[in-house]
Amino acid sequence: MRLFPRRSAASLSILALLLAGTPLAAQTAKPGAAGAQGATTAQTRPWLYENSDVPIDPEWRFGTLPNGLRYAIRRNGVPPGQVAIRLRVDVGSLMEQPDELGYAHYIEHLSMRGSRHVPDGESKRIWQRLGVSFGSDSNAQTTPTGTTYALDLPQATPASLGESMKILAGMMIDPNIVDSAVEAERAVVLAEKRESDGPQMRLSDASRQHFFAGQPLADHAPIGTVATLTAATAAKVEAFHQRWYRPENTVISIAGDMDPAVMEQILKDQFAGWSVPGRGAALPDFGTPDPGQPATRVVVEPGVPLALTLAWLRPWKPHADTIVYNQDKLTDMLALQIVSRRLERAARAGGSFLQAGVDQQDISRSGDGTFLSITPTGEDWEKALSDVRAIVEDAKASAPSQTEIDREYAQMDTALAIQVENADTEAGAKQASDLVSAVDIRETTVSPQAALDIFRAGRPAMTPQKILESTRRLFTAGVFRAMLTTGKPIPGVEARLEAAVSAPVTAASNARLSDKAVTMDDLPKFDPAGTVVSRKPIGLPGMEEITFSNGVKLTLFANDAETEKVRINVRFGRGQRAFSPTKRVASWAGDYALVASGIGKLGQGELDELTNGRRIGMGFAINDDAFEFQAVTRPADYKDQLRLFAAKLAEPGWDPAPIARVKTGASVAYDALSRSPDAVLGRDLNWLLHDRDVRFRTPDLAEINALTPEAFRKTWEPILASGPIDIQIFGQVKADEAIQAVAATFGALPPRPGKPVPAANRAMRFPRHVEKPVVLRHKGDREQAAAVIAWPTAGGFALQKEARQLEILTQIFNDRLFDKLRSTEGAAYSPTVQNNWPFSSESGGYILVTSQVRPDRVDYFYNVVKATAADLAKTPVSADELQRAVAPMRQLLARASTGNAFWMQQMEGTARDPRYVDAMARMAEDLLSVTPAQLQAVAAKYLIPSRSWAAVVLPEEGEGK
Repeated sequence: MRLFPRRSAASLSILALLLAGTPLAAQTAKPGAAGAQGATTAQTRPWLYENSDVPIDPEWRFGTLPNGLRYAIRRNGVPPGQVAIRLRVDVGSLMEQPDELGYAHYIEHLSMRGSRHVPDGESKRIWQRLGVSFGSDSNAQTTPTGTTYALDLPQATPASLGESMKILAGMMIDPNIVDSAVEAERAVVLAEKRESDGPQMRLSDASRQHFFAGQPLADHAPIGTVATLTAATAAKVEAFHQRWYRPENTVISIAGDMDPAVMEQILKDQFAGWSVPGRGAALPDFGTPDPGQPATRVVVEPGVPLALTLAWLRPWKPHADTIVYNQDKLTDMLALQIVSRRLERAARAGGSFLQAGVDQQDISRSGDGTFLSITPTGEDWEKALSDVRAIVEDAKASAPSQTEIDREYAQMDTALAIQVENADTEAGAKQASDLVSAVDIRETTVSPQAALDIFRAGRPAMTPQKILESTRRLFTAGVFRAMLTTGKPIPGVEARLEAAVSAPVTAASNARLSDKAVTMDDLPKFDPAGTVVSRKPIGLPGMEEITFSNGVKLTLFANDAETEKVRINVRFGRGQRAFSPTKRVASWAGDYALVASGIGKLGQGELDELTNGRRIGMGFAINDDAFEFQAVTRPADYKDQLRLFAAKLAEPGWDPAPIARVKTGASVAYDALSRSPDAVLGRDLNWLLHDRDVRFRTPDLAEINALTPEAFRKTWEPILASGPIDIQIFGQVKADEAIQAVAATFGALPPRPGKPVPAANRAMRFPRHVEKPVVLRHKGDREQAAAVIAWPTAGGFALQKEARQLEILTQIFNDRLFDKLRSTEGAAYSPTVQNNWPFSSESGGYILVTSQVRPDRVDYFYNVVKATAADLAKTPVSADELQRAVAPMRQLLARASTGNAFWMQQMEGTARDPRYVDAMARMAEDLLSVTPAQLQAVAAKYLIPSRSWAAVVLPEEGEGK
């Protein structure tokens, strides 16, 4: 049953390594629901709910066509006008023969190129004209167990939905599997494989090969191999398609703002005639974990952090998806969350491991596993392993306290209750995706209220003894495997790992969490509430700006657009401008350590207790012009959310433990920053594009190791005491109550006038023109490189119309590069063009083109990019090309503007600069009224060859694989 992803927040490594493409829905199991249903089969429950007693979600309209295709349709108006389609075929890499590896993914590519209804490459253009953004609104994904095609059709009409379903039907029934298309797409698929190769992909392959040794999953990565992709022919691919692309293997889910009866009829019109002669292939046996395979493995991958993963693997079995079965699974989740919380507390204390977490997952119908991931603090991985095993052993030795159970129960109950509260704003795209994801793992889906009811009904059975039984089973049953990954060879490590995992372990004596309760009364107290000195309308109807006597400003938008949801941003100080562009400070450590360092006498553990079972958070970001705390909360919690934020500014804590942890984490990850072209760009590009401004620089190891708690506090204490303070509250609140809540918290703080920003801190610089690209080096694969070229633009509000026109220009630029570099040549899989225009600064804007590329195609990349830029400046774009860029942008604005997050982002900064209000009001007109002549003019103004800057990331000589 679909409840919510079972992945715990602390589980960082194993699942990402195993199956990067696996849906998050790999959860509870269900028997044979994906098998074909005959049209005449009598049934008392819809096909998704066979052999299940969970409540049927009445919003779905289920059906089965005579050819065996199953579908589910529901009305959903979030966002208005959109229809979300998910078409899943039960074929993935596990269905491939050894000489067909990668074929399921290959067919996904070929299907997206064209079909009997659409010429090669034209489907993307048709959908663009309908307002569909390629990559975000239309996409596809192949996993070991299935291939899913996704289309979000904005402002759908029966005509546009009919055209889209016709295209999808053609893609399934008769894709463009001909020699010319297979040859053209081969370069694209090989480019995707080349760009995905690297340390993480090699670890993913090693993980599958070890944990699923003896099973097909071990050797069936969806991308395939160079040998099988190179040998693919149209005849071979067509034969694979005929075996698996069949109506009885297909499920379509549709959720959108249209009459379900109309959507159902359109589906029938396009898919009822689909038939494939002969019988399809039977699903292969995915096998079970093999106890005869080696239990341990060491993988050496230069640059990766030292890490361990332990797994207890059980056979994946279909289960009757009953209420009792799901309550048992929820009990397992609760048991693992108790262990994960104990591990996280130990990690925060600065022990032998930086991170550890446990999780249970059903992996590709190949195994039901409990996974334990560990990142040691230093080189002594045996000590980390021993300490983590001791905590697990303690959990197996005796039952948890009732307080621990209540803590995790409250957390899970809140998560499910939030889904109920936000049910009327749940996007149709999510609902459509959730349903096909449930089919993938043979489970059901229920309404949020039914999920909460099932969970609460099972509460009496979640006793300490039941939790203990779950824990013991999860950490003992099945085939045991362990893998150690290291960035360098370690003498005798294989034998040491085998000895370490089999050594006897004593239960930890200090793993249990304190039962001490923490309440809001433990937060620092505030002075008497401030008073309101002005209250005026601003921006949209119903939006207000309130100023308090101490100078704090509140932008308030009280509305019911998002049921039971309140968004809060607290902007304070000057952001990056508070720091010197030439003097290094510990700003880089703030993202993690600032929040984790606590409030007053309360550390991170106490704050966890304080917020447990509530929707309260504390995100943190550094913007160019302000520091920012963010949270999404709800009406019942938002006042305490404000108290938490205000207390953080009024009386921050300075726990040194998070400093040690962030130093260790940064050190552990540092070497990985040089192991691939993308990693090098992630480390250096922002710094280089800001003309080596140290505020945008990734610290080196010496700087990381030199950080002290004293230096961190010296940097951040004056920042947290700085002004001005601007607050945004958007959502379901009563205006007067929200104003009183701010008055009692932020309004009660002493005045914080903002200090003037030095001119040097305010300026954002772009590097000087270079005739030849700046050369950076990576230590990864020798077949990988990355290329960058950028042109300076400007910033601020004076040219805001040009800033918006550049958004359209870069979309067209991106589309042309996609067609040339990817679709036609296969020289690069992921070229990207971005427009960066800072309204908060009068300078620093740029147009940026980035892409991975083969080292021998770097010159070709630059030639194509420069020629495309020159043509945009020389020749007006066609009316059709402009329409294909403007239509998706129009629909994007229409959809985004129905939610508070969009307007909140547009109104950031208005408390300090009222020009943001005008920019917001003119945004749609600026973006959508552009002409070909205007685009040509801005291209000629900014895409000037003599002003460009470029960089290339090449492999180091003698390095790489």
